Amino acid sequence: MKMRSPTAFLREEYEELVRNELDWKIRVLQGPSTPWCTVEGKKVLMFCSNNYLGLSNHPKLKEAAIKAVQTHGAGSGSVRPIAGTMDIHVELEKRLAKFKRAEASLVYQTGFAANAGLIPQLAGKGDLIISDELNHGSIIDGVRLSHAERAVYKHSDVEDLQRVLEEAEKHQPPYRRILIITDGVFSMDGDIAPLDGIAKLGAEHGAMVYVDDAHGEGVLGEGGRGIVTHFKLSRDKVHVEMGTFSKAFGVVGGHVSGSQDLINFAYNKSRTWLLSGSHPPAVAAACIAAIDVLEQEPQHVQRLWEHTRYFKKAMKDLGFDIGNSQTPITPIIVGESGVAKKLSARLFEEGVFALPIVYPMVARDKARIRTIMNAALTREDLDFAINAFEKIGKELHII
Repeated sequence: MKMRSPTAFLREEYEELVRNELDWKIRVLQGPSTPWCTVEGKKVLMFCSNNYLGLSNHPKLKEAAIKAVQTHGAGSGSVRPIAGTMDIHVELEKRLAKFKRAEASLVYQTGFAANAGLIPQLAGKGDLIISDELNHGSIIDGVRLSHAERAVYKHSDVEDLQRVLEEAEKHQPPYRRILIITDGVFSMDGDIAPLDGIAKLGAEHGAMVYVDDAHGEGVLGEGGRGIVTHFKLSRDKVHVEMGTFSKAFGVVGGHVSGSQDLINFAYNKSRTWLLSGSHPPAVAAACIAAIDVLEQEPQHVQRLWEHTRYFKKAMKDLGFDIGNSQTPITPIIVGESGVAKKLSARLFEEGVFALPIVYPMVARDKARIRTIMNAALTREDLDFAINAFEKIGKELHII
């Protein structure tokens, strides 16, 4: 009898995804992420990148990266705690803390690494983590890596969070620590967490508050400083502000900001930070330059919001379902995954690059095209995309 291959499940499960139209079709950019870019030989309008402010191709970031290679080399040569912390990494963390108006900041290799490395250290056996039901997968994985008990509250529902907290106070023996975690901007729907209400409840119940502001930085708050500034909250109400350099900052990397105690704790306890190579000097330099641009060129954030308001109104007027988005993330919700994939394919044919988002990233009946606005676009670019959506939306009987 022939023995079944131990890796047979790999192909079987992939083919099942293909049959159910739940697989990812990877498209390849041939050049930089710019408003009009080349994807697999076709010139298309970029409408789905996280490059909110267009900084990934900003001349100041490119110049800083090139200069850092010349002065510091191509790589750091080590992990941060041993021999991989360069002066440029320290400078980045000081600049970030000043920008965030926090005591201190710590840079991780990625945003995912920040959540996966820090969350399990903040809460463990005898503790409780309370998480929004629509939190990002990196938060979910970070929670799973901890030995803490877990509770979930209804999405952005402060009353339900209060219920969970009140039940937690009755637990015997009492929990050592309670950690509330939420996304700042929810990446699939573009809505903003009620962080002011969450922080108020956290203070009333003696809980730590952790916000993942990956999609809020460069978008919300004064000068794009993020959701903590957006709600004008003090650092004693929001204890951990996590973010990334891979979205509005236009580069790559994760980070946390808060008290000096938090940062001392994090770099001694987070294994993702301790055991991963540090950023190449060019990455750190480009991140510093991105902070400079945010501080010195406010027009990028202003233009981002002008474009966002224009596009949302147009899509609503056409009859598309854009959910409850409050940010430059605008989902075009179509329901079935097959419809979302057809819409994406036709958009690409018409010159608009916008990928479908399907289960398990969203609910089975909430498949969508997730569009993300970019400050570097022009009004003519927006009209081009709107006309394409209108044409194909009618063609596929979506509107």
